[in-house]
This record gives sequence, C-alpha cells and structure tokens, in this order.
Amino acid sequence: MHKREIKIEFLEYESSENLPDVEKDLLKQAKNAASKAYAPYSHFHVGSAVLLKNGKIFLGNNQENAAYPSGLCAERVALFSASARYPGVDILAIAITATSKETSINEPITPCGACRQVMIEYENMAKGNIKIIMSGERGKVLVSETVKNLIPLSFDGNHLIKK
Repeated sequence: MHKREIKIEFLEYESSENLPDVEKDLLKQAKNAASKAYAPYSHFHVGSAVLLKNGKIFLGNNQENAAYPSGLCAERVALFSASARYPGVDILAIAITATSKETSINEPITPCGACRQVMIEYENMAKGNIKIIMSGERGKVLVSETVKNLIPLSFDGNHLIKK
C-alpha cells in the first residue's frame, strides 16, 4: 500500500477589484448574467461567463424548472453555447458567481460536480488549462489555473478507449 497526496492550489483575492482587468471584466459579465437567471424556486441566481481563445465571451445563467432535474446550471449553459457557436475553439477561462434574495453569498461559489465533469472534458480536448474565477456577491475571489484543481481524480474519455 502507498499513501498518496494530491496538492491543490488556488489564488485568493480579497475582492474582485484586485483581479487583473480581463478577469475582473469576465466576472462582471457573469454577475450581469446572474441577474437574468430563471430561478423562481430556489431564488439562487447563478451567472457565468466563458472566454474563448478567439476573444468571444459567452454568458450563461441557471435555468430552473418545476421538475428540478430538467433545469441546467449557468456554467453548462455558457460552455455548451460557446461550443455550439465555435466548436473546437479553446476555452481560456470561466467566471462564476451568484446572488440570492434569500441569503447573503459572501463566499466564492464553486461549480457542481456535473459542471466540473463538463469543464474537465473541455480542458482535455484543448490540451490546455481553463482558468476558473469564482466569487460570491462580495468578498474574496478564488482563482484556479486549471479544472484539475476542482476534480483531480477525474473520469474522462481516455477511460473509454479500447486498447
């Protein structure tokens, strides 16, 4: 038996004001997208903004449904939209944030497991890292240089290839 350890690194900023301009703008667009989310049941409005290598930005927000599994997260809305419009164009970064009428969100919002799985697929396709910028309504911002920090022992297409 061998004991193994996985190291995960993040950058932590005190606020979005301390981010580089490109990341600050991406997060601002994600916040704008969150304000337009369709969340009549949870009142938890999530927004995302995806930056492609060609400079295009795609927005997403959560889309709820009375039959909860039928909805979709903000991250996947933006990622799938970007990929549908520009298939094969690498994703450089995604910003994620949330607002709520029910509670204050003072901690960074992280993507759910399903969104992490989708992100790792796009990162693997690009053979490059996708930066993830995560914030709440206010307070600190977390930045990961790669999706692998969020899902280090990931399942991917290599597991499906017959050898």
